[in-house]
Amino acid sequence: MKRTLFALLLILMTGAASAQGICQGIAACCEKHIAANYIPDGQFYRALLQGDEVAEFGLTLFGGTTYRVAACSGDTDGNLIFSVYDTAKERNLLFTNKDHRNAPYWDLAITSTLDVVVEATLDPSKAGSGCAVMLIGFKR
Repeated sequence: MKRTLFALLLILMTGAASAQGICQGIAACCEKHIAANYIPDGQFYRALLQGDEVAEFGLTLFGGTTYRVAACSGDTDGNLIFSVYDTAKERNLLFTNKDHRNAPYWDLAITSTLDVVVEATLDPSKAGSGCAVMLIGFKR
């Protein structure tokens, strides 16, 4: 019993380390979209997705700031669909890159502070690694 539990734990840890390595490579590719004019918020928003699963990330965006949202999955741009919803007003859609051919990044000029949810999902028509990575930066 102990040996089986140890083997299962080892398999899970190995899989998590492998997924972490895959996501790390995608995060490095995604960083190129946070240009010199943006300061990263210091977070890597990551999720492992399968099929039509959706990852949610909650954020507070401060008024008077321009943010860049960069979203990546796989080796090429355009594999990840992300949408930004205002949580204070019944989850109204503020932006989706799906309307812009899955642009890998987008700049959002925020006039008043608001809480948002950013949803990410793999584009089913394109190859993706299953690892979704988002980076947020704010304009200098």
